[in-house]
Amino acid sequence: MQHYDVVVLGAGPAGLGAAVEAHKNGARNVLVLERDRELGGILQQCIHNGFGLHFFSEDLTGPEYAERFIDELKELGIEFKLNTMVLELTEKKIVKAINTTEGYLEIQARAVVLAMGCRERTRGAIAIPGYRPAGVFNAGTAQRFLNMEGYMVGKRVVILGSGDIGLIMARRMTLEGATVLAVAEIMPHSGGLTRNIVQCLEDYDIPLYLKHTVVDVQGRDRVTGVTIAEVDDRFQPIMGTEKHYDCDTLLLSVGLIPENELSRGAGVKIDPATNGPVVNEAMETSIEGIFACGNVVHVHDLADWVTEEAQRAGKYAARYVQEQLVEEGKMFETRPGNGIGYIVPHYVRVSNLDEQLPLYMRVREVFEGKRLVVKADGEVIKRVKRRHMAPGEMEIVKIDSGKLRERPIAELAVSVEEE
Repeated sequence: MQHYDVVVLGAGPAGLGAAVEAHKNGARNVLVLERDRELGGILQQCIHNGFGLHFFSEDLTGPEYAERFIDELKELGIEFKLNTMVLELTEKKIVKAINTTEGYLEIQARAVVLAMGCRERTRGAIAIPGYRPAGVFNAGTAQRFLNMEGYMVGKRVVILGSGDIGLIMARRMTLEGATVLAVAEIMPHSGGLTRNIVQCLEDYDIPLYLKHTVVDVQGRDRVTGVTIAEVDDRFQPIMGTEKHYDCDTLLLSVGLIPENELSRGAGVKIDPATNGPVVNEAMETSIEGIFACGNVVHVHDLADWVTEEAQRAGKYAARYVQEQLVEEGKMFETRPGNGIGYIVPHYVRVSNLDEQLPLYMRVREVFEGKRLVVKADGEVIKRVKRRHMAPGEMEIVKIDSGKLRERPIAELAVSVEEE
């Protein structure tokens, strides 16, 4: 049995940020486990720019952003194991893993940080009709083939779903010489950032069809065509609205699912709204000493926000190991009000707060010229004006911790209200 203060599962932007911050806050015996062949996670295949604008005030590519933390990880002497698959995590914080050099491993951690990221929803999950020919790819898979393996996945492309990876791949495929015929989105709004809609679709004259979905995929050996149609308010195709495209490739960008098989196996409580662990202000899950951060908790738009959240998880994991984390004391629940889909964190112990409490949330629909209103037991403590809010863009509201310490609070609610 190997022993470590903090074991971090995953070496993407969340895992790297958490490991570095745990070390900086006094956890000297830190281990990072990564199933892939290199550190950096999904960032290594994201060769486009747009990373680091908030965190570094620089415009970086994914690999450049990852390299900042990889260099720091190595400078601090933090141990990591690559090509290592974690098989199980127990409630007692025993990590069971396997790799080709050491074989089967059992590691006892004093604290664990879950940073496994998320995976793409597949064709099977959304039940697209038609045959199962070659040429149907998840957008992230196509991105890896193109950017890391050097394979062009197709020449005439239709994309289903307007998540950020799909939007970015529309531009990437165009730049590599493919023709992107259309992007279809079943919702009445895009699932991606506004800047990606502008820079990846509008700048390249790629049409975006909202309230549309794929109703047929043609071809037996290889995709030969795709038919899309408009949908009604119940997401059922409307007869007579079909559009057919002769193409050889269909890319799917139909949502991301937090990777929580290990979390569930350990008995961690999962929020059905996010499909990620229920966490408190320390990013600690329902099991004491097991923390979580990044896309394993809820899907983020920006790696910058992942890093910010991961640093908090790493810092509090180090405090937990040093017995500086208050497990009892005053606690309140956060509640999503009108127009809000979810709020992270779910619970807050006031004694552990630093200067500010950041609340991460997503709205349920598109809003123009509204306010986010934060209420403590019905009393307004903060109003934030927003010109535009959409489900594809995460909202962050930071609350002064002093306001939360003034008196006991049972519930902190956030809602969308008129100006």
